[in-house]
Amino acid sequence: MMSFDASHPLIAVIGTTGTGKSQLAIELALAISDASKATSSQYGRWKGAKVINADAMQVYRGLDIVTNKVTEEEKQGVEHRLMDIRSPGEEYFVSQWIKDAVSEIESCHAAEELPIIVGGTTYWIQHLIFPNRLVSLEDGTEDDHDASVGSVDNGISSTWIDEVVSELPESLQRLWKDLPDKAASEVCTPDVAFSLHTLLSKLDPPVAARWHWNDTRKVLRSLEIIKESGRKASEIMMQQDGVTVNARYPTLVFWLYAEPHELNPRLDARVQKMIERGMLQEIITMRELCHPKVVDPPTGSEAPSIDYTQGIFQTIGFKEFDQYLSSTTRPDDLFAHSVEQMKHATRKYAQRQIKWIQNKLLPVVRSQGTEGHKATVVLLDATRESYGQYHTPWELNPRKGLDAWDTNVRELGKQVLQGEGVGPLHVDAFSDKAQQTSPEEIP
Repeated sequence: MMSFDASHPLIAVIGTTGTGKSQLAIELALAISDASKATSSQYGRWKGAKVINADAMQVYRGLDIVTNKVTEEEKQGVEHRLMDIRSPGEEYFVSQWIKDAVSEIESCHAAEELPIIVGGTTYWIQHLIFPNRLVSLEDGTEDDHDASVGSVDNGISSTWIDEVVSELPESLQRLWKDLPDKAASEVCTPDVAFSLHTLLSKLDPPVAARWHWNDTRKVLRSLEIIKESGRKASEIMMQQDGVTVNARYPTLVFWLYAEPHELNPRLDARVQKMIERGMLQEIITMRELCHPKVVDPPTGSEAPSIDYTQGIFQTIGFKEFDQYLSSTTRPDDLFAHSVEQMKHATRKYAQRQIKWIQNKLLPVVRSQGTEGHKATVVLLDATRESYGQYHTPWELNPRKGLDAWDTNVRELGKQVLQGEGVGPLHVDAFSDKAQQTSPEEIP
């Protein structure tokens, strides 16, 4: 385990929605702050800690319920950075977030405060930890919150893409704006498949020459990478050949994992609670601010559609309640259907988050070189028994004392950070279950 007296360390907390990532980050920050007041701190020289947000939707101001932001009370005085920093209509790219996050991390180090990155957008966290590493051409499993991504290398513009696209026929421009999803790509008609390859040949001729026009999966993935990174996929492939993987900082990554049979009911209950807290009104207000005609279209006119792949509208809940909120009668059965759609989307999102960690992050962690900074992943078991009406760590009844989350996540996380005889943990990243089985570290 790394020493946190080392220069410029970083803590990151990752995992699916609903596992208590934010709570762990706050608990660690409080423990470090409390210990700093003693003559000798078990956390080394650090005077305190700050939490840095890595959730792509929580960077937007407002919409506290639908984006699941922690409340001021839940923060318990711990400062949170990079939250509520953009207006809902703005796009915020991964390159911008990395630049901002690095600035916040350096400010923390200068003040002898430990930076704790936390959020569900693992794509962002991965490229903060490992600079100049982009996702594979072979597959793409990024989550819904990662659609607004830019270049991993700060300062790279996508102006060249706009220039190329502007010269394309209108049909290819429309195709670029609305690429098929991965499932649809498997059943593309020959015409669509050929058009996708034609589009790729205009944007990146070298990589287009590598794929047959009917190899739609690879063609589409190459187009997605261009869209995500603002760079040609062929350039990225050349850059990564022979490059040793090193972390930007010595990093300890806590991965909070919960078994689906426990997590899914918890997620369903959380959706229900969000609705009870007023989530629907948040959505209505945002729809009205950004697209007033969608809320109350004039009689006989066609309401403009909302692009659910952009900005804040990617948040789960907007798309799922669109049909209900667009209905003039808003029947109860349509409301119930929308609720179920949101629960389903939330469960699927959690699955995609796990897949990203298993298939994207962990292979990079395992491929690190022997020199330079390293990132270490520690698994914490966030699976636990439910206590009646309490469905998330925030809502546990304090009179019940320590529960499984407190023991397996909070206390164990603090001990790992202290390095007090706690063995590293084991993650079986390629099995159906990721669980703590025996003391072993990754890598």
